Amino acid sequence: MSRLSVEALELAVAALEEGLREYAEHPVLTMRDGVIQRFEIAMDLSWKLLQRTLKDILTINPGLIRTKEDMFRVAAEYALIKETVRWLGHYEARNQTAHIYDADLAAQVFDRISLFLPDVRELVARLKDAA
Repeated sequence: MSRLSVEALELAVAALEEGLREYAEHPVLTMRDGVIQRFEIAMDLSWKLLQRTLKDILTINPGLIRTKEDMFRVAAEYALIKETVRWLGHYEARNQTAHIYDADLAAQVFDRISLFLPDVRELVARLKDAA
C-alpha cells in the first residue's frame, strides 16, 4: 500500500486562509487576485490527491474514473467528499479563472472560496484517514 502525504495541500489551504485574512484587512484587487490564485493551487492539489488516493490507496479500477465527474462521484461513494456536484463546481470555478480573466467572473470565483474552504478542510481530514 502506498503512503500519501497531504502536507502540500495543508500548506496550500493555510496559504489560502492567510490570503483571505490579508484581503479582509486590505481589500484591493491585487490581493483578491492573489487569493484566487491560491484557490487554484489548493483545488489542483485537491483533485490530484483525490485521484491518487482512489488509484493508489483504495485501488479503484482506473476504468471507473475516465472524467473528473467520475472521479468526484467515486470519491463521494468512498466518503472522501460529501457532494459530487459541489466539488464539480469548485473544479469548474478553478478552470474558469485559469483561462479567461473577467472582473465579474473573478468576483464569482472569489465568493466560491467560502464554499470551498470547509470542503477542502474536510477532504484533508479524510485523506489523512485514508492514508
